[in-house]
Amino acid sequence: MKSHKIIPVVLTLLLAITASAQQSVEIVRVVSKTVERKLSLPGEFTSYLAVNLYARVNGFVERVNVDRGSIVKEGQLLITIVAPERVAQVTEAESRVQAVESQRAEAEAKLVSSQSTYERTKAASATPGAVAANEVIVAEKSVEAARALVQALENSSRAARASAQSLKDLEGYLKVTAPFDGVITTRFVHPGALVGPAAGSSATPLLRLEDNSRLRLVIAVPEADAGGIVMGARVPFTVPAYPTETFHGVVARIAHSLDLKTRTMPAELDVLNPNLRLAPGMYAQVQWPVRSGRPSVLVPATSIVTTNERQFVIRVNNGVAEWVTVTRGATAGDLVEVYGELRGGDQIVRRGTDELREGTRVRPRESAQ
Repeated sequence: MKSHKIIPVVLTLLLAITASAQQSVEIVRVVSKTVERKLSLPGEFTSYLAVNLYARVNGFVERVNVDRGSIVKEGQLLITIVAPERVAQVTEAESRVQAVESQRAEAEAKLVSSQSTYERTKAASATPGAVAANEVIVAEKSVEAARALVQALENSSRAARASAQSLKDLEGYLKVTAPFDGVITTRFVHPGALVGPAAGSSATPLLRLEDNSRLRLVIAVPEADAGGIVMGARVPFTVPAYPTETFHGVVARIAHSLDLKTRTMPAELDVLNPNLRLAPGMYAQVQWPVRSGRPSVLVPATSIVTTNERQFVIRVNNGVAEWVTVTRGATAGDLVEVYGELRGGDQIVRRGTDELREGTRVRPRESAQ
């Protein structure tokens, strides 16, 4: 009888000893959320629009109305070129047009006369014996010849007028105007310089015009972060010229192609610059936003255990410790992004250690997240 009373007491003691032998661990929950972080990336300013202006006809520079730093408007006259031979060519072409027009007027008069003669001859031929049949045929052929001459002279007149107009258009190229609003950043020529069209590296520009009221800020985004570029994002940056100020630009263009040497993707910000305080060629330090396309898995840095063989966190599953291999990602505040077989809400040991072996039974103790 006494032995039957002793057995339950022994079992109770054994269970109490086993429970006390289980290690008590502080646990936290794995966080799953979309994370936005910032990279400090260098950027370089370029003009929104920039062009070298060249002479399209041969001639000498007569006047240069602008200089470096001049602010100009679209259509404004910048340089006047003189080419005396162009005047002679236009005069010759106009004389050729007048000559052809005179010949065409004379041919039209002959056509009217021939047509009248043909009609009278044909009418007279209605009376038998009044006019020979051959005379009617000759009159008709004269009309056809006169009409062909008029048509030929019309074609010649059209070609002469087109040639004269072409020369006049080329004469218009003697005035170099601004193709858009901007600022003259470089002047290459002075009055008296011989200029003209040329190809390749031998071409000498007259002026360089840039639109700097709006700038492009080009940033090389690392390949690993190229997928997180957000069009239209407002991005802050600083420049050495104004160290105490923070400027902003908007993500406007993405190259959609990586630079094979640097493994980066160029992206451009549009930066308004109405006062021209910023300038092409300046460098900027950009606080580039990086957003993942899917929720990130985040754990405390103290939960990650690194050994010579692996990097892992300890997950508690039904009171049993499991080692889950992870790869460390970016830091997000007090947490670290990790990649591995973890899901949001999993329980992990807050302060991981390789002394807590896999398969060990533990007693979890919830911690403040």
